[in-house]
Amino acid sequence: MVQQRKLLGKILEEMKVVSQVQLKAALKKQMQEAGKKLGEILVEMKLATPAQITEALARQFDYPFVDLKNLKINSDVTKTVPRTVCEEHTIFPIKTNGKTITIAISDPLDLFTMDNLKFILNTEVECVLAPKEDIVSTIEKHYGSKDKSLMSDAIEQATMTQTEIKLRGGDLDEHETEARDDDAPVIKFVQLMIAEAVKARASDIHVEPMEDRVRIRYRVDGQCQEVNAPPKRLQGAVLSRIKILAEIDIAEKRKPQDGRIRINVNSRELDIRVSALPATHGESMVMRLLDKKGGLLGLEEMGFHASDYKRFRTLIKRPNGLVLVTGPTGSGKTTTLYAAMKELNRRDVKIITAENPVEYNLAGINQAQVKASIGMTFQRILRAMLRQAPNIILVGEIRDAETAEIAIQAALTGHLVFSTLHTNDAPGALTRLIDMGVKPFLVASSIQAAMGQRLVRILCPNCKEANPEPDTSILGALGIKPEDLRGRKIYRAVGCDQCKESGYRGRKGIFELMELNSTMREMVFRKEPVQKIKEQARLSGMVTLLEDGVRKIFDGITTPEEVVAITHREDIAYG
Repeated sequence: MVQQRKLLGKILEEMKVVSQVQLKAALKKQMQEAGKKLGEILVEMKLATPAQITEALARQFDYPFVDLKNLKINSDVTKTVPRTVCEEHTIFPIKTNGKTITIAISDPLDLFTMDNLKFILNTEVECVLAPKEDIVSTIEKHYGSKDKSLMSDAIEQATMTQTEIKLRGGDLDEHETEARDDDAPVIKFVQLMIAEAVKARASDIHVEPMEDRVRIRYRVDGQCQEVNAPPKRLQGAVLSRIKILAEIDIAEKRKPQDGRIRINVNSRELDIRVSALPATHGESMVMRLLDKKGGLLGLEEMGFHASDYKRFRTLIKRPNGLVLVTGPTGSGKTTTLYAAMKELNRRDVKIITAENPVEYNLAGINQAQVKASIGMTFQRILRAMLRQAPNIILVGEIRDAETAEIAIQAALTGHLVFSTLHTNDAPGALTRLIDMGVKPFLVASSIQAAMGQRLVRILCPNCKEANPEPDTSILGALGIKPEDLRGRKIYRAVGCDQCKESGYRGRKGIFELMELNSTMREMVFRKEPVQKIKEQARLSGMVTLLEDGVRKIFDGITTPEEVVAITHREDIAYG
């Protein structure tokens, strides 16, 4: 004998959602409005919430009930079911287990959808119940906003257009370079791709042709995130459109090329540097997004600890000498130098820069662009600069002995010179210059300070939470002892809508600022090993990159995992 299901009204009574009197009133109203379900009536009468009705239905039909708002869902799961299927059937995939996928549905009586899903997905389907509104908002949250749907629509339109051309007998060679009227959807897709990247706070867009597809990734806070991409057959059209915007030769596919795109997106003026590199399956394109106004930060926004901020501000106001900022590519060196220029830019000071390329235009500063093809090298610009009687000189990067010696001579003849070097830490900058061939006495007498830096992702203020049990092995690697944790909190990344579930939003610098004193100058002159210079710098008050990272952990700015990921093992050795 089949057990009869308990009535929905009785379950809601047992859940203490409605009283017997309220239930009778709702049933009476249901009789007057044929076709309406009891749950709908109770929600209309504001006697129950959609979540309460769904939970009661779950009990009635013996389905698990899930709270999608607080459920953590692996992003890989969403790849198993297309967005269009989720939206059409109002369902959401929450987990996979072998050949079975668990789907959240809102109507336990919709047997057609369940059977249809088994057919579409070609797998076994297990169902759980969740309110319809929660399913709709979760689709938006995990599959992206309607703006991303616009991207999908643009891809679809472009694909349809290309298919129509093929049906009409047109040539669909991916290397085709002639513009057509039918290119409008591709133009729209490229515009949306840039607009979406700006909205996502991306620093770069990577368009990477693979063997069987085109991969598009945004770099956000230093991490690459894959986004919607057009099919492989649109590769030629998309790459040609980017080249046209960047004013580079669309017919040249054998050599690397560089270009620029100047564009307004959401009332923001963007300068996009474009690099095209021929690769195995087509040209790899990277677009570096430079926000003309938003990218210019002040020193106070860089992330300096109060003591380092005070020392660095004093340092950059000295009348002469060489100040070096060191770190790997993408560690924010140029941003730090621009922040320093912004601080020093006054009417009574003449500043000249030599850059490759000029990333941001600074009002009141003379900026020279390196163009090696016509002989405008760092060395040539630097020599010309000295005849311009500047107070402050910025050299984008010291790459060779000749550039280094001219910069040092400028520092010794009364100019304040700023530049960058690719070294792991601040003390390493001194020995790097000597290794380049600069005489030790010149290095010792000219350099005022060297500052090493890295960028760490900062915790999303909306969702960060205290970590009651931080990983002891990571804390040990950072030199944090159990007694250091007394009375202090360490936070962890959680993830929310505002940070796209990453737990982080934005980046700030960690720094080690080394000012040279007479003892250190003597050591450089004697060409002593970098390790001894490091030890002396620490005795003189230098806080290492790792130690500054630990300060930011205890200040609740970042996590131990993030600091370990970006600091080098050498730092740990003397940290």
